[in-house]
Amino acid sequence: MGIERINFTGHSGASLAARLDMPDGPHLATALFAHCFTCSKDISAAKRISARLAGMGIAVMRFDFTGLGHSDGEFENTTFTSNVDDLLLAAEHLESLGMAPTLLIGHSLGGAAILKAAPRIKSAKAVVTIGAPFDPAHVTHNFKDALSDIQSKGVGEVVLGGRPIRIGRDFVEDIAAENLVDSIRNLKKSLLILHAPLDETVSIENAAQIFQHAKHPKSFVTLCHSDHLISRPDDAEYVATVIAGWASRDLELRPPAPPIGAPEGVVRVTEADPDGFLQDINSGPRHHIQADEPLAYGGTNRGMSPYGLLASGLGACTSMTIRMYARRKKWPLTRVWVDVTHNAMHAQDAGGPSKIDRFNREIHLEGDLDEAQRQRLLEIADKCPVHKTLESGAEIKTVLAD
Repeated sequence: MGIERINFTGHSGASLAARLDMPDGPHLATALFAHCFTCSKDISAAKRISARLAGMGIAVMRFDFTGLGHSDGEFENTTFTSNVDDLLLAAEHLESLGMAPTLLIGHSLGGAAILKAAPRIKSAKAVVTIGAPFDPAHVTHNFKDALSDIQSKGVGEVVLGGRPIRIGRDFVEDIAAENLVDSIRNLKKSLLILHAPLDETVSIENAAQIFQHAKHPKSFVTLCHSDHLISRPDDAEYVATVIAGWASRDLELRPPAPPIGAPEGVVRVTEADPDGFLQDINSGPRHHIQADEPLAYGGTNRGMSPYGLLASGLGACTSMTIRMYARRKKWPLTRVWVDVTHNAMHAQDAGGPSKIDRFNREIHLEGDLDEAQRQRLLEIADKCPVHKTLESGAEIKTVLAD
């Protein structure tokens, strides 16, 4: 996965810093991620969720709002409305890159901002909130002891997340006047609400109110045992998996069309990811699959390994051979499946000095078969052509193309 550092201009003219998590393989969709109140784009939950979605083919842009993280400007001069404006400008910037966002994700107050901005982002088809408040003014309980100073002096310094931050009177007055009901009712996009029942920062009643006012299609998933910041890696992984699975229908997460098919009778294998191991495999002009390696071996795990494909060929041929024989004999075989595993073994176990490869087949037969019929079908499995090829060995001739 590649992470690109980009900048765009915010509502005040300040330069805002962003990260764009790009998929290693096919780019299937783009998401815009709005983080929690006074957080930055680099909080662990945002990074983990973005990385996981990128691994599923969804590019994710996350950025620091004005005056936060690596972005320019002064946070004390911002409001909830200006944060929404920054989101709209972020969406416009993605569109200028040819990556108009189809998925919007907002965490905490960022979720409230996403709900406000979503009706105005025409490219978006799906919206996700994570621990979002129904009433943006809910965040003021984090600094209620400083509210009188903020009102009397115009600005006040509070400690949030263990660091001091200055909050202006305009911000407090703006969120106090904000009402999301109309935005939620007029969303006209699929909505997924994620919220932790044990969230002590934004109670789960907020999720219930958002769900109540939203129109279908809408979904609600509880994040059991999670905290407000989704700080545990397992929780962030779960959130990303739920989002990708839920959004797949609305975003039509279909990979690009395979390469033009190989001629009839030819299996063509084409490298799909020069930085990894993903391969496009065309068998003639009509059949396409992908091969890859597991993550542990440097792949992206988007297809079977070469040995997995070899084992699948043996299993498929075995099942077909058994079915063909049972059909000819008119035996009551209702279902057959074959489990194949592969490993290398010391050949001395088989009477030789070196190592050999072993494919282990476990054949499952269903139907009203007697023991003699079952044993005969086991024998027939060894008549499978792929079995014979693997046992006898094959000659491979290799040439360079012109």
